Amino acid sequence: MRDPAYAPPRSGVVRGACPHDCPDTCAWEVTVEDGVAVKLAGAAEHPFTRGGLCAKVSHYLERAASPDRLLVPLRRSGPKGSGEFEETTWDAALDEVAARLGAIAAEHGGDAILPYSFMGTQGLVQGVSMGERFFHRLGAIELERNICGQAAAAGAAATLGNGPAMLPRDLPSSRLILLWGTNTVVTNLHLWPLVQEARANGARVVVIDPLRTRTAAAADEHIAPLPGTDAALALGLMHVIVRDELHDADYVARYTTGFDALRDRLRDYPPERVAAVTGLDAAVIEELARAYATTRPAAIRVLIGMEHHEHGAMAFRAIACLPALVGAWRERGGGLLRTTAFAGWAPLNQAAIARPDLRERPSRRVNMAQIGRALTSADPPVHALVVWSSNPAAIAPDQRRVLSGLARDDLFTVVADQFLTDTAALADVVLPVTVQTEHVDLVPSWGHSYISLNLPAVAPPGQCRTTTDVFRGLAARMGFDEACFADSDADIVRQALDSDHPWLEGIDEARLLRDGYAEAAIPENFRPYAQGGFGTPSGRCEFFSQTLADAGHDPLPGWEPATESPQGDPQLAARFPLSLLSPKTAHHFMNSSYSQLPRHLNAQGPAELQLHPDDAAARAIADGDSVAIFNDRGRLEVVVRLSDRVRPGVVCLPSGYWASRSPGGLSVNALTNDALTDRGGGSALHSTLVQVEALS
Repeated sequence: MRDPAYAPPRSGVVRGACPHDCPDTCAWEVTVEDGVAVKLAGAAEHPFTRGGLCAKVSHYLERAASPDRLLVPLRRSGPKGSGEFEETTWDAALDEVAARLGAIAAEHGGDAILPYSFMGTQGLVQGVSMGERFFHRLGAIELERNICGQAAAAGAAATLGNGPAMLPRDLPSSRLILLWGTNTVVTNLHLWPLVQEARANGARVVVIDPLRTRTAAAADEHIAPLPGTDAALALGLMHVIVRDELHDADYVARYTTGFDALRDRLRDYPPERVAAVTGLDAAVIEELARAYATTRPAAIRVLIGMEHHEHGAMAFRAIACLPALVGAWRERGGGLLRTTAFAGWAPLNQAAIARPDLRERPSRRVNMAQIGRALTSADPPVHALVVWSSNPAAIAPDQRRVLSGLARDDLFTVVADQFLTDTAALADVVLPVTVQTEHVDLVPSWGHSYISLNLPAVAPPGQCRTTTDVFRGLAARMGFDEACFADSDADIVRQALDSDHPWLEGIDEARLLRDGYAEAAIPENFRPYAQGGFGTPSGRCEFFSQTLADAGHDPLPGWEPATESPQGDPQLAARFPLSLLSPKTAHHFMNSSYSQLPRHLNAQGPAELQLHPDDAAARAIADGDSVAIFNDRGRLEVVVRLSDRVRPGVVCLPSGYWASRSPGGLSVNALTNDALTDRGGGSALHSTLVQVEALS
């Protein structure tokens, strides 16, 4: 029976939170009249949301009411990929899925079944709980959900350990802010007012990014290193700081380890060499190093863009050394600001949510960034794929191989989604599920320190069911009788909050039902490493890591070129001399969400290739020409725009577009590299080389 506190009202204002894969995790309020959601607004009192929503989410009610919403279960009735489906009932659909999965598990084992989900929703109830429980109990393949975040985490952890970092709320205290590899204005919109507040207080804002983004244009200074050279730049800054004795010798002596070895390594990175590697002027490196070492407090803000290179983890490891080297951790407003999952995500009772104890034995693992390989060449083969909260046909690299795998006639594919995505179009069974305004969820953030409870504002349309109900139904049909499969969504919220972590003190169900959100109970003057206490084996910031040395890795920060880069494989670079960056469009799309909806697609416009005028002149290409961009993985035909937003040798083609809505039936991920990063198992999709030619 539904808990009345979680039932949608006939009329009123309902608190909730944006579900999307975004650091802002906005709190919102839905106005309901006679059972219909008529207004959506950001929560004005929320200290981070401040009443504003982005250009995507401000139209979320239109998305929920789209005529393209899936409203009934579908069963494929024509050849795979034909788009021919017939309506079926929930009972028939779930019976078929349970029977097919059971038969595959009986014949080939549970690890012939691949579950695939990611951050289509950040909610722990709809995105994680019952799906994880179901596949743990089934003994399915363990999906490594590492496409974003894990390379950065591994790199930073090698230097700082698995501990906290700066909080966004302290950014206004900073007097120098390096926005390194982050397009804050577009992908982290609600952090920008805090940056602006710091500027009003006298801060200098420097953007370090290969692209001249909207954030770079709005900053005080833009520094544009070549893609994949961030570690070299960090090492060059450290070289100048140590050479000129600008480091905080007292902090280094008290709270770090390996300084002598680091100093020796830095001799290999004088500004002149780093300038040649990064494509920057040596004077720029010198000035930035001195400014960073002498301006207090100094903050570095990083996000995920630069981790998507072959040596992405090393880039984060090197950058994470800088705050300790200059003692930036001493002051509020100083240090490294990266993910805040340590504040509101990690303290929740993750084991109670996902129930990994239901897995009887380890299974083989598949990295989600290499789903194309898993579906086309895994041995033994993958016989079934179940997708929810993701759209791998659009978001995974090496798209042609992904689509080839999804098109296999012998692959039984089930997709639970709100729309007929490119992945769903290749499924055998498609199940319609609810959107955020129609279900319960608990939504932590990886960009601030608040936890939000999302309550359903309206009843689901048609025959849509929650994702949790989908997996409850499958569990029942497969005879999974563990009590956890009978948990209601409200039960899961309570289980997640049942944690003795001190930062959850005072946060309970009653408070979230009353207020909608709560901030993690972190001390007001939070300076995590002002007096050391790093989460490393030594308890110090580790310039030299014995853990890495023992594992056969370089124990010091360093730089080497990616294999697929202009400085890497010479033969490959001769054929494909241009570095491709495929950033999130983000202004009107969220990864692949919204990108099929007319309002958002029209506002974003078609995907166009940005090419520097020098590279265009060498290829006799003019602005507005149709060109081919290609490598050994694929070929696209697009319109080119000449722009100095990219530097010579670099091209930019945005991601987020569906292949089915793109010319030729492919989008930028037909070109991107599906190799993994140096550590953390992340996606090295930005380590991609291409050539561009004019079409005759």
